[in-house]
Amino acid sequence: MVFACFILSVMAGEIRFVADTGMPIFQIVFLRNVAGLLFFLPWLAQVGFGGLKTERIGAFGLRSLLGFASMLSWFYAVSVLPLADAVALNFTAPIFGTILAIIFLKEVVGIRRGTAMVVGFLGAMIILRPGFSDLSIDAYSAIVSAITMASSMIMVKLLSRTESITAMVALNQLLVLPMSLIPALFVWETPTIEQLLAILFIGFLATVGHLAFTKAYSLADASVVMPFDFFRLIFSALIGFIFFMQEPDLLTYVGAAVIFASSIYIAIRESRVSAAQAREKEKEVLAQTAAETRSGPTR
Repeated sequence: MVFACFILSVMAGEIRFVADTGMPIFQIVFLRNVAGLLFFLPWLAQVGFGGLKTERIGAFGLRSLLGFASMLSWFYAVSVLPLADAVALNFTAPIFGTILAIIFLKEVVGIRRGTAMVVGFLGAMIILRPGFSDLSIDAYSAIVSAITMASSMIMVKLLSRTESITAMVALNQLLVLPMSLIPALFVWETPTIEQLLAILFIGFLATVGHLAFTKAYSLADASVVMPFDFFRLIFSALIGFIFFMQEPDLLTYVGAAVIFASSIYIAIRESRVSAAQAREKEKEVLAQTAAETRSGPTR
């Protein structure tokens, strides 16, 4: 998880570097998806196109659209905000994810998780400081990225009930590409060799970072892994300071700590609730099996 945080922080710095060269954000997003597809093709060639069959192409399209919106708003946030600020506000994604799970997945949230969500929003307000600092689309783009990212994850949960992981990964990669091409055509500028190499590097970092991120969550519970995600803020702050002379103020770190603490608490509560539900389900199955055994034919 720490390695994933480092790789994804370097990727954010590379995005900022390409944006500073003058390449439009729409074009960066499209070329990043092209680069991602290049690194994805060997895997696709191995599993074949048979894994792409689905009867829920509409749901896949919505998930890809949300993913594209999240990527676009995140790339924009990274290009205009100090890296630490963008990452700090992005920590609100689990909070929005919980709200969306209540609405669309009918999950029940108790007073403790509800309080944690309110605290998380207060942390975001500490960073944004409405009424005390000039706010613009720059600051809110990171929040939009968190909301759309959380929405995309809700779609993944819904799709995972009937679809394979292979189909979800492959179709998302293929559907996002034309979505990002259309707006890129309106702002297209011939990229330099340096820009193309940087974009390829971004695609490589994205692939490695997300593989490491996924591996971390496959090895341990979210409540164990998630606290280490705070390293993204540390690495991003260092990269921003060393390479872009960015110095986030103290309130950014305070707000980030508040947001992150609430997200950690939400993850721990969700883990405990899931474990309790699994135990209850296991008891029901055992009780049903015992009842069937007792009522079976005697010899």
